[in-house]
Amino acid sequence: MSAAEVLAPAGRTGLGGRLLASELTLILRRRRNQLLLVALAAIPLAIGLATRFAGSAGSRDSVLSGLTNNGVVVGFGTLVAVLPIFLPLVVSVVAGDSVAGEANLGTLRYLLIVPVSRTRLLASKFAALVAWCVLMTAVPALIGLLIGVILFPNAQITVLSGNQIGLADGSARLLVAIGYGALMMIGFAALALFISTLTEVPIAAMATALTLAVVMQVLDLVSALHAIHPWLISHYFFNISDLLRAPVDFSRLQHGALVALGYVLVFWTAAWARLSTKDISS
Repeated sequence: MSAAEVLAPAGRTGLGGRLLASELTLILRRRRNQLLLVALAAIPLAIGLATRFAGSAGSRDSVLSGLTNNGVVVGFGTLVAVLPIFLPLVVSVVAGDSVAGEANLGTLRYLLIVPVSRTRLLASKFAALVAWCVLMTAVPALIGLLIGVILFPNAQITVLSGNQIGLADGSARLLVAIGYGALMMIGFAALALFISTLTEVPIAAMATALTLAVVMQVLDLVSALHAIHPWLISHYFFNISDLLRAPVDFSRLQHGALVALGYVLVFWTAAWARLSTKDISS
């Protein structure tokens, strides 16, 4: 985002809106981010075809066949596939570049010259990251649902508990899963944004954020470290599986959502404290 984009005369509210619009435009117009979106959109197609092929090879009367041969599970399967690595990757790339990239290009100091507080600037960047997280979570899951309905046009869906639900009910559950997954990524984005305020080298911020995402998931697999598992946001990624049961138990989903909100509160505040006192040298 260039300084010229925000120097036009405007009130404080209008300027904040221009900052947010500019941040969103910058994110969505970058070829790198567009390619990431295309790559995510291709994942549900591969999962749908693999599920269709596996279902054709197995027994149509088996419980597993009834579970997998429906369109909603393709959407859920896509979310399960992208949550551990792919979504943290695309969030790390954008969030890590958010502040560090501006500092590296020398545009951050010009942005801070205009009559807008550092708090509003950071809030605009984080709001754009929230939109990015929602988009990156919703696109593959909804494409998975569409592909799944085409490949498996079943009226009834068998869930993990063995019960059957309708397509409308299953789709509604998938929307809840998308919201939950997006919230997990928003919590992680707050962490990556904080890291971005610590350096003026965007690639270092991106790599650090992604490394932390991987390390958290590795630590979550070590049973001897169970005491720290509740503090790891990755520990709650796969709670979306509870939405494939009837009735749905929302307790784990609520716990995970509170942890994600805690990450947002702690790391956005840390990013604000860092940016508020940061000496912008370039």
